[in-house]
Amino acid sequence: MKDWIDREIASLIDRYGQVPPLWVIFPDEHPCSMCWRMGYGDSYPEIWNQWWHDRHFSEAERIAYFQQWTLPAMWLKWTILAIWNLRDSEDDADVDLTPYFDRLAALGFPIKEDYERDFHDPKWCGDEEDLDLA
Repeated sequence: MKDWIDREIASLIDRYGQVPPLWVIFPDEHPCSMCWRMGYGDSYPEIWNQWWHDRHFSEAERIAYFQQWTLPAMWLKWTILAIWNLRDSEDDADVDLTPYFDRLAALGFPIKEDYERDFHDPKWCGDEEDLDLA
């Protein structure tokens, strides 16, 4: 692991008790924001991923981790991918995430319709067509 990542993880654990999900550190950013391509926004997902994969959480522990944080609906797909270690790529476009949305909804997380509405809300970029990444 890179030393700077170790230092950031230690700092975040000191402050939060663990490494928070991306939306806690960047509460006003969309999952497809340019924020994730520069500065600390570019680094933070790497920090979170390193910490997350080093934990070796069970499925129940992964779900419990996300239950600690207020989940903005637009981050629901990202959360599904993290909990079930699914890949997000165009090659996986045929993967039906509905059962995962349903499982999380049953646990009190936002529902799929809320995710779709929030993710595609034009307030994030001014034009819904610009958010064609769901």
